[in-house]
Amino acid sequence: MSGGADETSGETIAWQGRFITVKQRGKWEYVGRARNIEAAVILAVDGGDVLLVEQYRVPLGAWCLELPAGLVGDESAGEAIRTAAARELEEETGYRARHLTVLGRFASSPGMVSESFTLVRAEGLEKVGAGGGVDDEDIIVHRVPLAGVAAFVQARRDAGVMMDVKLLLLLAGSLLG
Repeated sequence: MSGGADETSGETIAWQGRFITVKQRGKWEYVGRARNIEAAVILAVDGGDVLLVEQYRVPLGAWCLELPAGLVGDESAGEAIRTAAARELEEETGYRARHLTVLGRFASSPGMVSESFTLVRAEGLEKVGAGGGVDDEDIIVHRVPLAGVAAFVQARRDAGVMMDVKLLLLLAGSLLG
């Protein structure tokens, strides 16, 4: 399978900021993370509950319900995925995991963003802090029973909160059935 001329065209940078880079390859324009930084997304499950976070997202102009997540290597080059996932989980939710399992790498929105993320399952959770993020982050932590995720998501949607597409992971059963 071939991507045609776009596959072999050189990548050019149209603009680069502190966090994102606008790129072009052939006719395709897309956005990527500056410095090729990756992201870790954490599926934190504990005793039949899942941890979700809600935070204001400027590009959406709205609050967004998400799985905990963060950047890998944005503070120290060469940071391991598990190290970043553990750090982000604790910063955002106040929980520390005994076990972290890498579940694989996924594309966020492959038609317009080159960003990918690694999904990490966190288990054996222990509450060690308040969570809520660092610096200017204003993160609300939700501990939601897995059996009630669909109703919780609908209630937050009804309240005007946007949903991160990665929540489909938790809603698949109710959507397919």
